[in-house]
Amino acid sequence: MARSCESFHSPATAEPADAAGSPAYGAGGSRLSALRSAAARVGTTLDEDTTRAELTREVAGQVGGAVAVLRERGETGAEYEAVVGNPAVLPDAHWTAQVARGTGGTGVVHLTSGGSRPALCVPLTAQGHRYGVLVCAREGAPFGHAEEDVVAFLAERAASTIRHAREHDAVSGIVGRLQRALLAEPGRPHPNLDVAIRYLPVGQRALVGGDWCETVRLHFGRTLLVVGDVMGHGLDAAVDMTAYRSALRYIASADLPPHRVLRQLDDLAAAEPERRPATCLVARVDPVRGLVTLASAGHLPPAVIDGSGRVSLLPVPVGPPLGTGLGGYEPATYRLDPSQTLMLFTDGLVERRGEDIDQSLDRLAGLGFPSAAGVQEVLDTVLARLDARHAEDDVAVLAARLHHRS
Repeated sequence: MARSCESFHSPATAEPADAAGSPAYGAGGSRLSALRSAAARVGTTLDEDTTRAELTREVAGQVGGAVAVLRERGETGAEYEAVVGNPAVLPDAHWTAQVARGTGGTGVVHLTSGGSRPALCVPLTAQGHRYGVLVCAREGAPFGHAEEDVVAFLAERAASTIRHAREHDAVSGIVGRLQRALLAEPGRPHPNLDVAIRYLPVGQRALVGGDWCETVRLHFGRTLLVVGDVMGHGLDAAVDMTAYRSALRYIASADLPPHRVLRQLDDLAAAEPERRPATCLVARVDPVRGLVTLASAGHLPPAVIDGSGRVSLLPVPVGPPLGTGLGGYEPATYRLDPSQTLMLFTDGLVERRGEDIDQSLDRLAGLGFPSAAGVQEVLDTVLARLDARHAEDDVAVLAARLHHRS
């Protein structure tokens, strides 16, 4: 079978409207409108396979025949993907790959395979990188200059989208590795306290955001429980979350009461103008005395589930968020017995778009829990009943109960 190739500028031919199935081009306005519509349907996602399929489908609609993307597998391997039309019309994949490499990989190349089967070979290149070769072939009339322009334009659009897709995947990989580095496990509480923690970052790709939980062992069997919520989402919020969390662990080592912990956290954050503000709730649990002391920096109040499964919210004086430098935090102390479960949470657990926060808290208070539920079961129940896995914000929730000891 004789085959030949010629460079970009083939002899001029009449615009086709032939039996090969290539659509005729009409007036300039309608042609431009159709081309814009076709381009808008290429690159609708950041998925490479989807983009190749969209490209071949739109090119086939514009010039007819068979269309595919040639993927080269090293020096010796090549295969067609995203084929539209009769694949038998396409030239041999290995031969086409050799031709594409021999021409330097730039511009539109005309191929002739099988005598009556003209073909176009258009490298998918963007920013000096090649992501395959678009190949069009049909029976009958060769491709005209106008068709070359259409095919080259759509190929350029697809190549740009594929480049963005690969860059997006590379950045996502870096973000994922950074997020895994930022994702630190909370410390271990004293054995006289049962603690369970759940963290659900918003979005499918996120591993960690600005919400966090922490437990810190203190002297005399006490444990500090903390939830915090850095304003914003994504990697920047996660970085600031880590800074707050590290500062908390350092401050907590001095065994200060909760309101003084918040005051020092606020001073540290206010000294760094780039640090994002955050809300925070600190609870110091003293199992020996059966007390919990709380302080809030702009955070939602904690909930207590009694032995019968009823929920109530503990009033806590609310100070300004961390990072404002205003201070003014006050403590509140309550009795806590082994039949009660203390629950601290971020607003993503309860808030819903367009709903007043008081309504959201009332919905939480209206939940009922099994009377004998442990801390893990409490969290499973609250996450399920509030549909937290479909929340519009990060969710962090901590449940703690004094450990029954014989």
